[in-house]
Order: sequence, then C-alpha cells, then structure tokens
Amino acid sequence: MTLRVRAAVMALLIAASACGRSGVHAPRVVVLGFDGMDYELTRELIGRGRLPNLAALAARGSFASLATANPPQSPVAWSTFITGLDPGRHGVFDFIHRDPKTMQPYLSTSRTVPASREVRIGGWQVPLSSGRVELLRRGTPFWEVLKSHGIDTTILRMPANFPPSGTATRELSGMGTPDLLGGYGTFSFFTSDPAAATDRSLSGGVVYRVDATGGVVRGALEGPDNPFRSEPEKVTAPFAAYVDASHRFVKLVVGDETRLLTAGEWSDWVPVRFSLGVGQSLQAEYRFYLRQLEPSFQLYASPPNMDPVSPAMPISSPASYATELARASGRFYSQGMPEETKALKTGILTPGEFLAQAGIAGSEVEQQYDYVLDRFEQGLLFYYVGNVDQISHMMWRARDPHHPAYDATRDESFARVIEERYVALDAMVGRTMKKLRPEDLLVVMSDHGFTSWRRSFNLNGWLRDNGYLALRSSDATDGSVPFENVDWSRTRAYGLGLNGLYLNVRGREAWGIVNPDDRAALMREIAAKLEAAHDPASGEALVSHVYRRDEAYSPGFDDVAPDLVVGYAKGIRSSDESSLGGVPAGVVSINEAPWNGDHCMDPAAVPGILFTSRRLKTPAPSLQRLAGALLSEFGIDGFPFVETH
Repeated sequence: MTLRVRAAVMALLIAASACGRSGVHAPRVVVLGFDGMDYELTRELIGRGRLPNLAALAARGSFASLATANPPQSPVAWSTFITGLDPGRHGVFDFIHRDPKTMQPYLSTSRTVPASREVRIGGWQVPLSSGRVELLRRGTPFWEVLKSHGIDTTILRMPANFPPSGTATRELSGMGTPDLLGGYGTFSFFTSDPAAATDRSLSGGVVYRVDATGGVVRGALEGPDNPFRSEPEKVTAPFAAYVDASHRFVKLVVGDETRLLTAGEWSDWVPVRFSLGVGQSLQAEYRFYLRQLEPSFQLYASPPNMDPVSPAMPISSPASYATELARASGRFYSQGMPEETKALKTGILTPGEFLAQAGIAGSEVEQQYDYVLDRFEQGLLFYYVGNVDQISHMMWRARDPHHPAYDATRDESFARVIEERYVALDAMVGRTMKKLRPEDLLVVMSDHGFTSWRRSFNLNGWLRDNGYLALRSSDATDGSVPFENVDWSRTRAYGLGLNGLYLNVRGREAWGIVNPDDRAALMREIAAKLEAAHDPASGEALVSHVYRRDEAYSPGFDDVAPDLVVGYAKGIRSSDESSLGGVPAGVVSINEAPWNGDHCMDPAAVPGILFTSRRLKTPAPSLQRLAGALLSEFGIDGFPFVETH
C-alpha cells in the first residue's frame, strides 16, 4: 500500500470514528445540594405522595440516609463533603472558632486581611497594597481534581467556599459570603413611631427614628467604614420617601433610583452607590419593604448585599460570572444566607412577612438554576439550595405540637410551610430529570437532617455548676462580651460554639492552668458526667454522646480543634448565650425563641438524604465519602489525594 493510499485510509478511519461518536455524549453529573433536608420527613412525604419526582428517582436508582459530619453544622458538613476529609484535616470545626492566645472568637471559614501598607494625608489614608479575603478551609476541593483531569465543573453557592476557590470552571460563593458590612446580614429599620428608640444593639439590625411630618421622610442607608479615612467613618447614601396624600403608597428615591411601593410590598433590587471620596465608590444592592404608613411610617431595608453586577469582593470565578448570572436572570442575593431570620428573631418582621421575603430569596435561586441547567453541557454541575434549612429553623415548631412554644391558634396556618418547601424542591428535581440524558447521573443530597429544638443546654452554666468553670463574680453573662466574667486562674474547661468544649490548657490558652499531661483524664471525666446529665423536668438524657478529639478527628489543627465535641440528645441544643462565650444562669431552659428547629445535636439524630438516579459505582454511606464516589463516576479513584493542614 502506497503512502498516499495509507494516508487516505487513515483519514477515512478517523472520519468514520468521528461520525460514530457524533451522536454520543459523555455522561454528565448533576448534584443538587438541599441544605437541611431531613431523611425521616422526606420518607414521610414520599409515602404520602407529596414528592412524586423524588419517589420516581428512588425507584429508578436509590434512596438512603446519609451520615452527616461531626458536629452536624453546615460549615463543618459542607467542608467535609468538599474535601473528603474530617475536620481534623480541613480545619473547620464550628461556625466560630477562638484564638487561644486572646480567647476571642472569629468566624471559622474566612477572614479579612487588611492592606499592609498605606500613606496618610490629613484625614485620608491611601493603601499601597490591596487587602484580601482568605478562605480558612483547607484540603483539596473535589472539583479541583476534576478540573485537573480536564473535566468541566460548575459549582454554584457551595457553602464554606468564600472567597471562591478559583479552581472550578465556574463558581459562585454561597453560605459564608458576607454582606457589604462584613457580617452575615445587618438590616436597617426606619420608623416614625415615637415609642421606638434608635437601637444599635439589636442583634442583626439597626433601628433608626425618622420624621414623617410634611409628607416626606428622609433618612440614610449606612454602609461600612470608609477605608480611605484615617479615623472610623461610616459611608452613607441618603434616601427620601414621598408619601402620597391618601397615604396608600410612597415614592422612594435613592440616588438615581426611584420605586413606587404600597404598604406591605417588597421592592425589586435597588442598586445603591456609596461614595468613598478620592474618586472611589462602593456598589451595593437593597430590597426595601414598606411595612406600613399608618399610624407610623415603617420601612425595612435588607442588609446591603454586594451587587453581583459590580461586586466589592470576589464572589465568583471567573469574576465576570456573577455579572453574567445577574444580567441573565436578574440581580440576586449575594449574601450567603439571604433569608431574614434575624428580623424575625428580633420581632421586626412577622412570620408571614419573613416567609414572603424567604419566598423571594428562594424564587431567585430556582430561577437562576433553570438558566444554569439549560446551559449545562458537560462535566459536573453542583447547585446548592439553602432555603428549606433557613425556613425550617424558624418554622419547625408549627409542625410539632409537642414543642413547648407551640400555639395552635398562632401556628396552625404555618403547619405546612416546610412541607411546601419540600414540594418546591421536588419540582426542581422533576425539571432536572426531564433534561437528563439516559447516561447522565442525578444526585440529590443534604448535609444533615432537622428536628425540633425544644430545650436549651447552657454548657458553660453546667461547667460552672460542676466546678470546671469559675466566675470572678456571681453575675451571669449573656455572651455579648465573650468570657467577660470568667476567672481563668480557676477555670479548667469552657464552651464556645454550638458543640465545642475546650480545656484551659497551660501553654495553649492565654491563661491556661491544666497540665497537658492531665488532659486525657480530665476529658474522660467531663465526658462521663455530661453523658450522665438528665433534664430535671423530664428525666430524659440531655447528651447522647461526648466525642473526644482523638476519636472524632484525624490529628491536626491542635490549637483550633475543641477537646470534646458535645453530641446533644435529639431536641436539645446549646443555648445561644453559652455558644458565644456567655455563662447564663441555670443549665436547662425551655426554648421559646423564634429559632425553634435545629440540627446541631448528635450526628446520629439528624442524618441527611441521598438519592441517585442509578447505583453509584462506589458506595457513599456518609457525607465524607460522597465526593470520592462522585469522582469514581468519572473514573477517578482514591480521593482525597492530598490531605493538607
């Protein structure tokens, strides 16, 4: 055969091969992450015929419980899923950690590193280096492994991933993304009610008094400190609300933006620009809710979200991806947990108003998902929905007549709220199944389950009463100033975070007194006593199991990890005060707070869910093993590969 003939034959073979592949697509994997979707409730609703798409998915593939992380807190659980590592290696143990050298708490997943150099001119300062936000989670994300193998990855709203890792093809950050003020959501409430005092101590928000006489209400939105001022000075953006003569609506003017609102109406997103001087500005976005016009003017402003059209901090990778999503499906909540739970907890919003706002936030996520799914062509797509988790925290009581704060008259109308959110998620599953090809894989999972939070356990109060924690005076503290009344010279153990218990170790803590050689015996002693603790009112156990660090985690992050992890009994959770370093009076109390459902208990009490459209090549009985199983679907085994500290 001549060289020319051989070349012609080879060309024909290549062409034939290409034609043979033209109608074949590589398998795609879609993972829907439904935060807080409970296994038992999902089974119940499937049995009642309320979740037909999930039922069909289970019949086609599989449905099982998914063992959660320890403790079953969202940032811990999602970090475990992302890396395939336990907290001892990825370094996230709670929502908050503490610096043992200062005993001050800090957020566990990210921190802001300010500019290291600056020039001061009068009252101004000009940074010569840029500040940055650092992701504290360690370990290799599973999508980085996929990308290294040339597999396209789209990771949307993954918790514990702010700032975005930059190692996926496309990323949008989720839980852990702050508002423009740097926290997890600080709302503003403007009122002309003469009985309402300005209040900056309100947890999660600020109340401002305004004058509503003369038909015009003037106020100002407050942003962060101006980074160009040498002394702390908030940036502000004025607004005016013009009340019509009939007191039926207002014309709201903020900068160049104008909105007409009637009482009881939420606005769309309003872009707001904060001037910083020196030719610089910060772009934010707000939703406004005109609560009422009579007898007093009441206007609610959402936390200032970073505008995805022009975000002040990195929220996507590439940076243009957030802008693409906003222009395609509309501006959206960039704040990691957008549901206004703090406004409901403080009584600024009613349950009905909260649910209306949560519905808006949930609709945004669903609408954006349809845009992303329509453009998903290859590789892996992960899409997170946190709506059901946040609503369950606030509304679980309505489906639990045994909750001590349950009120049939008040709660009856909300009894099916959570169920309806599950139905909405089931519809998302149905839309996804219609777009899948036969060879594709759909995975629906949650990081943990849910249950009622009926009684609170004051861990620091228990440590005090059992002689492990000492106070300088007999006054109880609420945690507004962590450990403000603790006598460290006589304290051997303390609690911080929702499940963490630490020993006051010499050489580790700033004022440690426990000899490192005595740690193991002291941990066993405290664990045994906690596991024997019972509710004096009911006689039921308060703690299912206390996990020692060495039995719960791989070695690592010794200055960060708690010495003991408290697995509270189902229905019991740490009190808010104790988790923030307070030492409240008493030990056990009834939970009558608006936050009435939870999952920060013993992991065995709150497993998550796992649905698959076909049997996985590698079983995934736990959240920690799920990412490795997903990689196996692409022929990649052995994850996690790198266990970084």
